[in-house]
Amino acid sequence: MFLRSTNRKKDGKDHRYFSIVENRRLSGGRTAQRTVLYLGEINDQQKAAWRKTLDVFDEEEQRYTSMSLFPEDREIPADAVDSVQVKLSGLKLRRPRIFGNCWLACELWQQLGLDEFWQQHLPEAREAVSWEKVLRLLVVNRLLDPGSEFRIHRQWYVDSAMDELLETDFAVAEKDRLYRCLDRVLKHKQDLFVWLKQKWADLFQADFEVLLYDLTSTYFEGEMEQNPKAKRGYSRDQRPDCLQLVIALVVTPDGFPLAYAVMKGNTSDRTTLPGFLKKIENTHGKARRVWVMDRGIPSEAHLQEMREPERQTFYLVGTPKGRINQHEKKWLDLPWQKVRDSVEVKLYQHEGELYVLAKSDGRQAKEKAMRRKRLARLLRKLRAMRKSLPKRDQLLLRIGAAKKEAGRAFGFVKIQIPQKDQAVTRETFLFQVDKPKLQAAEQRDGHYLLRSNLTAEDPAVLWARYVQLTQIESAFRCLKSELNIRPIHHQLEQRADAHVLIAFLAYCLHVTLKNRLMIHAPGLTPAAVFEKLATIQMVEVWIPMLDGRWLVLPRHTQPEKDVQAVLDHIHITLPSQPPPRIKASQIAELTPSEAADQPSLW
Repeated sequence: MFLRSTNRKKDGKDHRYFSIVENRRLSGGRTAQRTVLYLGEINDQQKAAWRKTLDVFDEEEQRYTSMSLFPEDREIPADAVDSVQVKLSGLKLRRPRIFGNCWLACELWQQLGLDEFWQQHLPEAREAVSWEKVLRLLVVNRLLDPGSEFRIHRQWYVDSAMDELLETDFAVAEKDRLYRCLDRVLKHKQDLFVWLKQKWADLFQADFEVLLYDLTSTYFEGEMEQNPKAKRGYSRDQRPDCLQLVIALVVTPDGFPLAYAVMKGNTSDRTTLPGFLKKIENTHGKARRVWVMDRGIPSEAHLQEMREPERQTFYLVGTPKGRINQHEKKWLDLPWQKVRDSVEVKLYQHEGELYVLAKSDGRQAKEKAMRRKRLARLLRKLRAMRKSLPKRDQLLLRIGAAKKEAGRAFGFVKIQIPQKDQAVTRETFLFQVDKPKLQAAEQRDGHYLLRSNLTAEDPAVLWARYVQLTQIESAFRCLKSELNIRPIHHQLEQRADAHVLIAFLAYCLHVTLKNRLMIHAPGLTPAAVFEKLATIQMVEVWIPMLDGRWLVLPRHTQPEKDVQAVLDHIHITLPSQPPPRIKASQIAELTPSEAADQPSLW
């Protein structure tokens, strides 16, 4: 990198503009220059009317001052006031750190009004830093580069431009302050749900008449003796060896979360629905809502309660395939109705409910392919066993491992195993595919049964609402993969619950950007946008002054063409550059330990 000066004549006067430029090597041995930072004009001798002034923050006097800057090779005019000379030859670049994605996350935070909400609910007292800024730091980290509070304190805060965005110093990232922030946020959870619902209604005209409800789990690492919610139960993370929490979530078909709850790790899905229905009614009032759920959540008693006329609560829920066989004679005589190009339905009313038998060609092909893949893998292993003919005990162990891997596909193979006193031979160890059973299963592939108390509803609408359950599955994937909610390391119950709240707030920012992209740039994902904007960095340009002090200009780099195209697509504009500062000479040079932590670009 090097400093480049450009001369331009304007209105009969010479003007000099300065930029920081880097060389890029091209094919054929050629090089091209790219402007990294534009520093603007620094005055030559000219009339006061044309003088370039900057609002500079003097850290010694703790106030802003308007100053005119002149290079060291130019004399300061006699009539110049508050003017200083700088030595451009001593210019340095320091503290390169990520800026673009952090800035966008803070923009989303302000777009949802979360700065206003948390300033009201976490008022400042005698603390050196606003609790709202501490919480924003935790949420932005969870959204962009999930890590522990100690990692934020030790590394991530220094590597990011959050100090400029939060307009504060390292005090915001003190380790104890980050943990104490977790202790303050949980009691405001219900007020937060109400606030977010109104914001999404204002920003996106979100509709909350149809609600998707599902549960997931997330596990702990450690004994968690101080957390009564940490229990062993059915693990959706395939970690039955770990203690866990159960998280219930309600989202709209557009993915906007309305509420969530954290429960004990051994909570049964069927016990959660009544409490959640009551919680939503108490928080948002009674209204005509349609609850869409998977078949394992409601019990028959719960559905009976929801059918009571005075409740005005409606449901659409999947049912086990066994019910298809129970009513098979009634289904066979009914005609199929086409609701989509590849989806057909049959309708049947029974005891005040509407049953919808749906058949999807795409789902049928997928289920067949998945079963056949597992079945083919199982048959290959059985053929290998029949070829090697191991001892009977070893054979049983290998068959048991193959059964676990094959899952339900194992039931479509008939296996003859040698008796205790028999040797394993090709005559005593036989297997074959149960073709009639396989054909019967393939005939039911792609069929699923829905039931609802919306008896007058269009079946196409019911089917479309049910398949929207993929939105809540997408929310769970985002929480676990992109926001890295698992595993939880906090020992205390309230901090483990606050960890989930931080992830929930990060998901709120994620889904806000996702829906904004759906409007302006449907082909982009939030992850892709954050990755692109992460290339925009913040650096500090240090310019020595002749009086021994340093002029510090925090500057974010210019975006590449593809990044600028993304910004144009989603209709956002980078902020103006931060104001310069003047630092005393004694703090200009870094100590050896500080220098080791600071990557150099110069």
